[in-house]
Formats: sequence, structure tokens, C-alpha cells
Amino acid sequence: MNERQAVVLLSGGLDSTTVLAMARSQGFVCNCLSFHYGQRQAVELERARVIARHYQARRHLVLRVDLDAIGGSALTDALDVPKDRPLEDMERIIPVTYVPGRNIIFLAHALAWAEVLATTDIFLGINAIDYSGYPDCRPEFLEAFARMANLGTRSGTTGMPFRFHAPLIRLSKKEIIRKGVELGVDYGLTHSCYDPVDGLACGRCDACRLRLQGFREAGLVDPAPYVKG
Repeated sequence: MNERQAVVLLSGGLDSTTVLAMARSQGFVCNCLSFHYGQRQAVELERARVIARHYQARRHLVLRVDLDAIGGSALTDALDVPKDRPLEDMERIIPVTYVPGRNIIFLAHALAWAEVLATTDIFLGINAIDYSGYPDCRPEFLEAFARMANLGTRSGTTGMPFRFHAPLIRLSKKEIIRKGVELGVDYGLTHSCYDPVDGLACGRCDACRLRLQGFREAGLVDPAPYVKG
């Protein structure tokens, strides 16, 4: 049987889980790739493992990349995670939760694994609308990375160019959630919070605020557990 395989970057969050469901709905056999990159909380990786099993991923590879040794981000270093930022600030100020080089590093590993698996399809959940100001979530970043990937790999230079699928890149959080609901995504399995307390989402960091706003605008209740109060 001639099957189509894909590598799917899976963080355990809302966006990457929606992308995994979309890849499955398109008939791809999915190989999920997650990272233990020195993030200060492990909840998202626990959720990624659950989600990969739920979607019957053929493989789920968790790689160790010690970005905490570099630091420079509130997600990997002893810096405070911003809380209660005005939504308009998220559109114009790159926050301290930005992890230097993270998406470049993750995508480099994804294309290396895809080349070994003899697939050219890579799915990721970056988003340029509700993206909290991260420069590595923009279409121009992904277009430039794709050009580089196809110049510097055996696949790309022998007639099998990589295809980077970012189906959420121009969608709002509301639109992403509605798409996921259409596909039957259980968002109660996902975790988005930057600063959880005993495994519960804080409700106040950028990721929580964008997520909660998306559910409100979609006319839905977020099934994820939050700290009360």
C-alpha cells in the first residue's frame, strides 16, 4: 500500500493538536516530534504523549535540546512570565517568553527526521494572527526556512523538496478552535499555559489569554483546567 507519511511538530498545545488532527484528516500517517528543551514545566510534554497516543501516531519521538543552558527566555530561565498583558501589546512587543532560535532549531530536527523517514511533508502549528509577537511564527520566516531546507539537504537537491504545511498560519484563534471542533479535537487533552500551577493553567499569561479569548469568540467554553480565582 502506498501511504503518505508526515512529520508533525507536536507541543501538546491547542494549535499543534489541531494541526495533527488536520494532517490525519488528509490521510497522512503521522510521526509526531516533541522536544524536551529545558522548559520550566513538563505539563505540555505529558499532554503531547497523551495526544500522540490518542491520534495513533506511528512514532512519537521526544528529543532533548538543552535550550535552558542558553537561557534568555522566561520559559527556560529564571525570569518572570508576563501576566495580564494588554492584548494590543501582544501584537507589537516581542515578549520575554520568546525562546531564541526555537522554531529554527525544531524545524531543523523535523526536516532531518523527515529525510530519514523518506517523507517530504512537515506539519507545524505556527500562527501569524494570534501569535503573541513571535517573529518565527510569520509566513516570511517559514518561506525563508523552506528555501534554506531545500538548498541544504539531499532530498531538496535531488528532486524531493520538503513541503512545510502551516494550515493555521493565517487563522485567528477562534477560527482554529472552530476548525478543531469540526474535526472532533478534544481540547481538554491540550495544554497551552506558560506558567501552570500544579498542572493547572494560570489563566493570565499570554498563551492562556489568547486561548480563552478564542474560545469566547467561538462561543465555546475552554475544557482545560484553570486555577480558580
